[in-house]
Amino acid sequence: MRRATAGGHGTVATTTNQATTGGVGGPPKPEPGRYRRWYSTLHPSLQLIGLQLWLPLFFIVGFCLCYIAAFHAPHPHDVPVAVVGSSSAAADLQTGLDDARPGVIDVRAYRSADEAEQAVLAGHVAVAYDPGDTTIYTASAHQYQVAALIPATITPVLEAQGVTPTVTDLAPLPANDEYGTVSMYLMLSWCIGGYMVAMFIGLMGAPLRHRTRMTVIGVGGGVISLVTNVLAGPVIGAVDGHFVPLFFIAWAWIIAIGLAVNGISYFVGRFVALPAMIVFVFLSMPSSGAAYPAWFMPQPFAWLNAVVVGSGITEMLKRVLYGVGPGYGRGITMMLSYAALGIVLMVVGKRWWENRRIARIVSGRTTMFADAQNANREFLTAERDEVLARHGLVATDTGTINTIPAAERDDLGDPEERGDMFLGAPGGLENEELTTRPVRVVSTDRAEVAHPGRDHGAEG
Repeated sequence: MRRATAGGHGTVATTTNQATTGGVGGPPKPEPGRYRRWYSTLHPSLQLIGLQLWLPLFFIVGFCLCYIAAFHAPHPHDVPVAVVGSSSAAADLQTGLDDARPGVIDVRAYRSADEAEQAVLAGHVAVAYDPGDTTIYTASAHQYQVAALIPATITPVLEAQGVTPTVTDLAPLPANDEYGTVSMYLMLSWCIGGYMVAMFIGLMGAPLRHRTRMTVIGVGGGVISLVTNVLAGPVIGAVDGHFVPLFFIAWAWIIAIGLAVNGISYFVGRFVALPAMIVFVFLSMPSSGAAYPAWFMPQPFAWLNAVVVGSGITEMLKRVLYGVGPGYGRGITMMLSYAALGIVLMVVGKRWWENRRIARIVSGRTTMFADAQNANREFLTAERDEVLARHGLVATDTGTINTIPAAERDDLGDPEERGDMFLGAPGGLENEELTTRPVRVVSTDRAEVAHPGRDHGAEG
């Protein structure tokens, strides 16, 4: 057997006869490639760090490609605007808008003012213009940016036609949410909470049964829903009332997202954060309509508004808080679709994961991450023994720590060579080879440990 050594050339994990086999009596272990052999010579802790650096790199790339790409220059395009009256009135306004801002506004005719106003409140159109009373109707609670920008776009065209319109807000925002951002951040907290609970299940709970995983997702979702709604409402004051419906909406969405990520985790293993963040954060947030509506977003974010969870969550939040938006049907349909997809992936993925695991065991293959973990475990064990030895202590086979008798301490070597109690071995563990020794097992009578110096023979 060769123990783990740490030196200027890195760390080499313990090797035994099993290093060339998949286990006792198992198949030969596949010979690793040149890069993998070189990587295994690095310090075990450095190996583990290196194998996790893909995550910050992925985060930076995803942030740039999704957030910066979507939000660096939001520009209105084909924004639906309702005009009350005949189609000729709508056509006249469309002509003027096309001359002033081509491609920005899509004018639609509505027969009555009530229908046009309901379309604004439901989010089917951005604003409505009624030539009868020269009023532009908005709903800032549904989309603050739209309520501010679109009237400013239409007004100059109407003034050129000799009309000076007034603006009426059908659903103004409350003082505790002046810019309409509460729904966006609540949506983000629920999305992140849902995918993170399932992500850690995928990372650490692969062998768990389905019911155990689903229980963790359900309980975790309830806790996250409770915490976020307590903080957003009673503590911060960003939300006024609606605690019970918001709690159950958040809980249901977190479970749906958790089920979807849980299903995905069977197929991607420890890289589950990659698809989870892409689907539920990087694509969902810009496409949700929470920051800017789909009419302001470039493709593919405008198209994704119809399918991402952020859109469904945001619209349900706006309906609960301010009575605007298309209603609950769209959000519930999306929620159930993601939950059903997660359950299907979970059922199929469990069998796929087990077959893949069996194939890996039979073939004797290991992963770089598993090798790095094993090497780091052995290195830390050797380092622990070295630290204990410097203090005259030793670990027993039962895991307890005993004092090494003074007569036996000389066997551990020169104290000066063992190094300083704070700085460790001379030169540091990474700069000088670590001399490891078998753990000295001290067999001590329990009574002697409890009552040292007592004549236990006389007590028999």
